Amino acid sequence: MPFILAHDLGTTGNKAALFDGEGNLVASHLESYPVAYPQAGWAEQDPSDWWRAICLSTRVLLVEAHIQPKEISAVTFSGQMMGIVPVDSTGVPLRSAIIWADQRAVAEANWLSDRCGPGNIYQRSGHRASPAYLAAKILWVKNHQPDIYRQTGKFLCAKDYAIFKLTGHFATDYSDASGSNLFDLTQRAWSMDLLDAIGLDIITLPDVHASTDVVGEVTNKASEETGLAIGTPVVIGGGDGACAAVGAGVVAPGDAYCYIGSSSWISFASDAPVFDPQMRTFTFHHLHPRLFAPMGTMQAAGGARDWLLLHMGEIPDEEVSQIAPGSNGLIFLPYLIGERSPWWNPQARGAFVGLTMSHSRADMTRAVLEGVTFNLRLILDALESQGANIPAIRLIGGGAQSPLWRQMLADVFARPVYILDLITEATSWGAAVAGGVGVGLYDWNIAKEQARVKLAVEPDAAKAARYAELLPLFVDTYRALEPIYARLP
Repeated sequence: MPFILAHDLGTTGNKAALFDGEGNLVASHLESYPVAYPQAGWAEQDPSDWWRAICLSTRVLLVEAHIQPKEISAVTFSGQMMGIVPVDSTGVPLRSAIIWADQRAVAEANWLSDRCGPGNIYQRSGHRASPAYLAAKILWVKNHQPDIYRQTGKFLCAKDYAIFKLTGHFATDYSDASGSNLFDLTQRAWSMDLLDAIGLDIITLPDVHASTDVVGEVTNKASEETGLAIGTPVVIGGGDGACAAVGAGVVAPGDAYCYIGSSSWISFASDAPVFDPQMRTFTFHHLHPRLFAPMGTMQAAGGARDWLLLHMGEIPDEEVSQIAPGSNGLIFLPYLIGERSPWWNPQARGAFVGLTMSHSRADMTRAVLEGVTFNLRLILDALESQGANIPAIRLIGGGAQSPLWRQMLADVFARPVYILDLITEATSWGAAVAGGVGVGLYDWNIAKEQARVKLAVEPDAAKAARYAELLPLFVDTYRALEPIYARLP
């Protein structure tokens, strides 16, 4: 029987998952690794930890699943996005990886914006200039570690480094490239105008492929280290956000989903990028080679709830559900680590507004959930203001486990929220779909077939009307505090 081996190379570990020819999860295994924070705002990882985790998880999985290496039809990847590994011409890392969470390159992002024009960068790449993306991080290496920059043969994303270790080839895919501030979305190619403007040689960037492309085969050396068969096809796969979309069954124009984990986003599949005149949202490339993924991301969603639980203890959903919409006049702004969509304000802060002696922990808990959900509604409105039609939203991530929260999402969004019967984490399954399509084992329809809707949460009309009244108050509260944020230390 043929199998697809999908690696989900995340921030805290690599999860190897094995899927059969029908798309069923056979087995999975996780190997963890650390993140280093050498300075405030810095976040790094050792690429050798990634490779060690890939090798170990592969070997353990093959043994536990009783699978012969020759039965693997393809190896593929989902990877953490927006990080760089500078490697020399032979693929040896020259320093630790600067990962997605690293914010050191603020000055470089500002220079990039001034040099190329913020509107031009947004229209070309689908994103604002930001220290989160590859361009600013590459420029930081150029400015602060010139010796390393001069020795760099390629700048690689996490999964692209793993691809090199398996195949000996330097490659990336559309989805990871679209998180660079250097990729022309509509042309699906590196933007020579942007590269020339900042003095970056295209030779330092890997070749760009569709996520379903076979970019090489497992080499002799990689076979010895992983236990995979020599010559096994390697399909490049995509960034974790793009894989999550496919894992949620979002594979046709108009399909939409919301992910709620530590952060949260709303995204949908589109035939074309969506460019918002206010630049509240942005667009990645989809895993599908002809689709795009417009989205808006907020910084602290489940993370805001976790913060409250850490400091105030857990309140059962049953108790919180007794509180009426509006949390008895309490508003929470969920901007504990600044905000991206829709405000794009790194100085934004969290706040309870309207707090009185009569408010309880249950009021505060509901206010936190409502604050996150209101911000997601603003993202949804921003996407729809540019012509998106999103009649219903698939929900994935940890937030989908809370009946209270998913009903609140339906009420605030004023549309059905679909809960999925996922066979595994969406990112692993999305990567497997790319791999299976790449070698002809699957077609794209299997993604939706496996991400079946098991429950449709319909909005409560009365609560939806109440939340529609409260949403402008939430916006006005942020606007009132916005000038205060800039004055805080």
